[in-house]
Parts: sequence; structure tokens; C-alpha cells
Amino acid sequence: MLLGEYDHTIDDKNRLTLPARFRQALAGGIVLTRGLDACVAAYPADDWQQLFESRLPGLNPLSHETRVLERFYYTGAVESTPDKQGRVMLPPALIEHAGLGREVVVVGMRDRLEIWNPARWAEYQAA
Repeated sequence: MLLGEYDHTIDDKNRLTLPARFRQALAGGIVLTRGLDACVAAYPADDWQQLFESRLPGLNPLSHETRVLERFYYTGAVESTPDKQGRVMLPPALIEHAGLGREVVVVGMRDRLEIWNPARWAEYQAA
């Protein structure tokens, strides 16, 4: 289970060092995509497969809402494997989506991580 809140940084090469607590759960691969709340969502590869490949195909493909949801998640998604130091590359499009700078907050959300701009995270928490 992915839990907790951690302050981290993105280096000059757009790499995020994952909190040590999460590295084992993500060692088999990670899928990064747009989060619904102006953040980056990061799923263990196996969980992504189970969640999105089992639920989204069951939705009505003729529904406009289904197509919007599929485009939101799939077109923004990238697969990655953490390197030996536990780092993953964040693509520029995801950095822009979440408004990320050098400082970030990594939040454990049970089955996924969320990577937030610290100011946006503070605003969300205050609301």
C-alpha cells in the first residue's frame, strides 16, 4: 500500500527520485499519466494493467464521456522503470500538466502516487 507525503525534487534532467519507501512496490515498472486534480499520477505497472485495462474497456465506446476519459489517461501515459537510484523521468508534458518545478510533493494514495506542485498541494489541503 502506498501511503504518506514526502517532499522531493526534480533534477535538471527531469528525473524524480522516488521516496525509498515506495521503490520496492514500483521496481517492476511504473506508468505515469495525468492526474485528475492537476497532478501527475503514478501507478505500479501491474496495478495500471488491472485498473485501466479491466475498467475502461467495459465502458460504452460510443459514449463521448468514455472517449474523453480514455484520451485523458492513455494519451498522457508513459511507461518507465526506475533506475538503480530509484529515479524516473517525468516527460515535459506531464510536468506542464501539473505545473511542476524543482520542488514537488509525492503523495501515497493507496494504489498510486500523486506528484504535486507544493503550492497547489497546499491549496488543495487548505480547501
